[in-house]
Amino acid sequence: MSESVKVFMGGTFDPIHNGHLRTALEIQQWLGVRQVTLMPSKAPVHRQQPERSGQQRLDMVRLAVADEPALVADEREVISANASYTVLTLESFRRELGRQVPVCMILGMDAYLSLPQWDRWFELLNLCHIVVVKRPGWIYEPCAQMQQISHEHEIDDVDAMLQKPAGHVIFRELTPLGISATQIRELISGGRSPRYLIPDAVWNYIKQNRLYNFEQHNEGK
Repeated sequence: MSESVKVFMGGTFDPIHNGHLRTALEIQQWLGVRQVTLMPSKAPVHRQQPERSGQQRLDMVRLAVADEPALVADEREVISANASYTVLTLESFRRELGRQVPVCMILGMDAYLSLPQWDRWFELLNLCHIVVVKRPGWIYEPCAQMQQISHEHEIDDVDAMLQKPAGHVIFRELTPLGISATQIRELISGGRSPRYLIPDAVWNYIKQNRLYNFEQHNEGK
């Protein structure tokens, strides 16, 4: 098992759900690394702002991974004074780990194909490898720019990738779990239970803190 590799998955996690957790665990096992870090963003730059505070979303991630040693929460974006620019997060990892430790960032295909819209996106592969999660049946339709990036950087050998600190893109198809945070928020605000879509500890936290328009009549669910 690769002890010195850093693998992380960012997101709003609003709230974290079993799809996030299963993805992270499958990637951890496939790469053969000790842990995958789950990192809630503070103020995402390229998408709608989360409904809940960074601290609340971090609390839920911590509860979700509390009994799984292969997954761990990271607070750095939530407590940062900066907006959640991925390049800044990667630079903070490099300050901690040095230039030679392999760092892998997990992205969904949608996020990967949108990279040209990200701040300083052309620097990312100098700082990390990118693990792109594909849904079964996904049609890969990159723009010309991303097609070139994939052509230049794609690799299909995990061991070879992890011999280098950064610079590769690898694609992985995972178990499909049709769960979304939007779906969960809508269930809760509509008075329905999201149980079995999210960890029970996260559901209990939502009820206790009355998040996502949770109302009194939901309490027994």
